[in-house]
Amino acid sequence: MGARRSAYVGVLALAVGLSSSPLASAAESEVGTMAVKTIATGLKQAWSIDFLPDGTGIFTQKDAKTVSTITKDGKVTKVGDIPGVSVTKEAGLLGIAVSPTYAADKTLFLYYTTGSDNRIATWKIGDAAPKPIVTGIPRGSQFHHGGRIKFGPDGFLYAGTGDGQNGNNAQNKNSLGGKVLRMTKDGKPAPGNPFNSLVYSYGHRNVQGLTWLGSQLYVSDIGASKVDELNKIDAGKNYGWPTCEGSCNTAGMTNPVKQWPTSSATPSGLTTYKGHFYMASLKGGTYKLTANGEGGKIYTNLGRTRDEVAGPDGSLWVITPGGIHIADGS
Repeated sequence: MGARRSAYVGVLALAVGLSSSPLASAAESEVGTMAVKTIATGLKQAWSIDFLPDGTGIFTQKDAKTVSTITKDGKVTKVGDIPGVSVTKEAGLLGIAVSPTYAADKTLFLYYTTGSDNRIATWKIGDAAPKPIVTGIPRGSQFHHGGRIKFGPDGFLYAGTGDGQNGNNAQNKNSLGGKVLRMTKDGKPAPGNPFNSLVYSYGHRNVQGLTWLGSQLYVSDIGASKVDELNKIDAGKNYGWPTCEGSCNTAGMTNPVKQWPTSSATPSGLTTYKGHFYMASLKGGTYKLTANGEGGKIYTNLGRTRDEVAGPDGSLWVITPGGIHIADGS
């Protein structure tokens, strides 16, 4: 993977829109170019990135089971190996989120797969092992682990989970599988959660991306064989899986904002950047979207994209399985 990614070292002229109007139309006439620079290659399934208070990136590698920092000039430094991680096709060391009060508590949050479950844990650089705060998130033998964690504008930690290859988990409010979870920093249900539990929304198959437009949460969800989804998330709502894959007319179930054939999307990380959503695609490229889900793919030259994050430096950071790339936001 690293050898193939190295072909992209340097600045690429790729199609990325520069409109600054709030969630402007993604019409072809508004699509310009932005330089994208590859700053790291040869990674072992890079999965998620967040940023320390000084702007340094910190990211996970799913298969290597490591946490590393990266500077904007591409210096990668491993800061820890995470023990107890089980790696299969979709399982491993997945999401990472930096504590909003990192300067004081030096705490990172990790989402990872063990031999028996998926879990969320706190970890500090130098710790021998993470300290679980949520356990028992269902895992499948190979697939549907979810894994994305982010702090929301309300200060609470959100997690997207998968159904663990058992669709019944998604509709079971007592299961943590197939859900969006919302919690305090010690892993307790956040005040105001709809079911007095960690569950914030349910009926999901495999949530891979979380982002906010103001205070409104949106998620990307991988479908089965028909369609993938972009969902606008409201507390307590049921998003249909496994009764519905994509839009349906079933009472009590909420339809997606947008859906795409699974053959073209297979979405992963999701971010809000310069007034648009950027949704990573494991089928290649990245979707640039309005709040209604309108838009199309950009910079397909990078192949599979795993995560998209609006960095504190004003750039868009793009994670591919083998590399890390920066879109210059100037």
